[in-house]
Amino acid sequence: MTESARPRCFDTTDLESARQALARVLPVAENDMPWRALDHAHRQLGASDAFAHSVGTALIVAELRVGADAVAAALLHGCIDDGAEFESTFGTAARLARGVATMARIEALAVSATDKRIDPHTQLEALRQMVLAMVEDIRVVLVKLAERTHALRCAASRDAAIREALALQARELFAPLANRLGVWQIKWEMEDWAFRYLEADTYKTIAAQLDEKRADREAYIKGIIERLQAELALHGIEAEVSGRPKHIASIVNKMRRKRVSFEQLYDIRAVRVLVKHEIDCYTVLGLVHNLWQPIPGEFDDYISQPKSNDYRSLHTAVIGPEDRALEVQIRTFDMHRQAELGVAAHWRYKEGGRQDTQYEEKIAWLRRILEWKDDVADSSEFTEQFRSELFQDQVYVLTPQGRVVALDRGATPVDFAYTLHTDLGHRCRGAKVNGAMVPLNTVLDNGQRVEVITAKEGAPSRDWLNPALGYLATHRARSKVRAWFRQRDVGEQVGLGRTLLEKELKRLGVVDANQEKLAQRLKFGKVDEFLAALGRGDVGQRDLVSALQELGKTLPVLTPTSKPRMRPKSGNPVVIPGLGDVPLMLARCCKPQPPDSIVAYTTVGRGVTVHRVDCASLKRANPARVMPAEWVLDAGAAFEVNIQLKAFDRQGLLRDVSDVIAKDRLDVLRVNTESRGEYAHMQLTVRVRELQQLSRLLARLQHVQNVIEVGRG
Repeated sequence: MTESARPRCFDTTDLESARQALARVLPVAENDMPWRALDHAHRQLGASDAFAHSVGTALIVAELRVGADAVAAALLHGCIDDGAEFESTFGTAARLARGVATMARIEALAVSATDKRIDPHTQLEALRQMVLAMVEDIRVVLVKLAERTHALRCAASRDAAIREALALQARELFAPLANRLGVWQIKWEMEDWAFRYLEADTYKTIAAQLDEKRADREAYIKGIIERLQAELALHGIEAEVSGRPKHIASIVNKMRRKRVSFEQLYDIRAVRVLVKHEIDCYTVLGLVHNLWQPIPGEFDDYISQPKSNDYRSLHTAVIGPEDRALEVQIRTFDMHRQAELGVAAHWRYKEGGRQDTQYEEKIAWLRRILEWKDDVADSSEFTEQFRSELFQDQVYVLTPQGRVVALDRGATPVDFAYTLHTDLGHRCRGAKVNGAMVPLNTVLDNGQRVEVITAKEGAPSRDWLNPALGYLATHRARSKVRAWFRQRDVGEQVGLGRTLLEKELKRLGVVDANQEKLAQRLKFGKVDEFLAALGRGDVGQRDLVSALQELGKTLPVLTPTSKPRMRPKSGNPVVIPGLGDVPLMLARCCKPQPPDSIVAYTTVGRGVTVHRVDCASLKRANPARVMPAEWVLDAGAAFEVNIQLKAFDRQGLLRDVSDVIAKDRLDVLRVNTESRGEYAHMQLTVRVRELQQLSRLLARLQHVQNVIEVGRG
């Protein structure tokens, strides 16, 4: 971008001039929303610089062709009214404008992302991802990019400190976002302005080299275009040929990346050819190579072999007239439109990131959603899709100092503490989210500011390893907790394991458990080895309960509510109603196993064969020979369990207990509550399906506020 071609700052403050400027860029078919927004902005802001800035932003948004609501939001973002009338008058435009105003809070974080203890690239990348994850409508980001672009245009007349701050924001945060969204005209302009403000001397040097003999170079490109157009017309190819603009920032970046001088660049003089069909690209390539000699090693076919970002085009460099190097890009109109205006994954290639398939899929989805029309973009279904699909696997939270931390979705304050530092995680005893105290198993959300409260000395809790309690969601944090327990003295581990075992057995109502058999079930040769593994976290609660369930033949762990179906004398695992105890075999074709839905099939001379209902072999079978069949149950489908709970009495206790039971979708058969002084005693009867379910329920009830103890009744 040269001085003569540089877009100007819109600094006209009168309403009529603004109206005329918008009329030149807005499509005729657009609704009247931008005009109503323009009148509102002028009433609120008057003939001020703020009004001119809003109009300048709207002009850029209009060029992006993303709808009247986005243009209106650009006009409204500087004069938002908190009243209900504002919302009812402007609807979607008002919502978008509020989103743009909210994004302003992110700007300061870009400049503050200079913590020497962390990689600034990592921090800024997390910040950019947080921006995309927080917004509900991609148009909010586009309007904000336009607003920052116009601010850069107008900063040339402001003092150096302001220019530098705007340039840093643009270079570190907003230009990469524009790059990521594929809005190239904004990306390149931002980078050029930032480069001009931050590296003025280098900028002037390259600009002077570009401006040298400008008239000659423009005349040269004009001659190339005329020659190409004549050749294409001769061969009956419809095409659009134009000079390709060069951006100073891209020139400098290429010089630095390739370590070459200005004179060694082949694409200072460049043209672009746009055709209708893909096959025409290769025809044009042949014509170009016939006209001028190709430069060896400077041809790239990104159509047959697209870049990792799905960029498609033909690039070649030739020795043009007067022995001057010339770059030619050839692509279809569709390829060009996708590259210039779509939300492309170009950022992965340019920013040198490693390939991430899942992330690339998200970016490909982003490319598609920028092709919306207003009727789609305004629908609640579309908005919900954007919110649910974009960056669904991560959340981005802030430290009290403003550092952005990326966490797996579902992460808690404990996960957050371990992500910052292992010792911080060990000593974590509480947390504040946005200044308010929260439980340690609170699930964090995008944009929250999290503060960890620690003890001077501390150790992780064994409860953190219990998945039923929801304290840890990340594998990294769980590994650090387990590592802490592994480092304890063996005698201490055995003692802790014995305490944990006794506690769990008491809670489940299991008496006289054979610890040797339990250790053998868990593949330990000695009881102390089993107890030590339990104490250091190598054996989890789930493993322990499963082993107890396996030993249920000798331990009356659960009593079924109904009499189980008896296994036939033959030992068959399947019963056929109405047929009695007959010999049968499990089909080898589909290999049915409980709890597969099954049927029986009578075969001539082979008796009865049991198949899965969806077995392909049955499609060719005689329907008259198919009979219903059932797996034999070794136990009842459900078990009644009495639970006793003691807690400090308080209002809402029964409600909180009921909520815990409801989350596991369990049936409550009976409830009896009695208050004795400051204590509340509850007796509940619930129906569970397995011991694991009971253990998980008891663990969660134990952590209800004010609960003292809970166990089998």
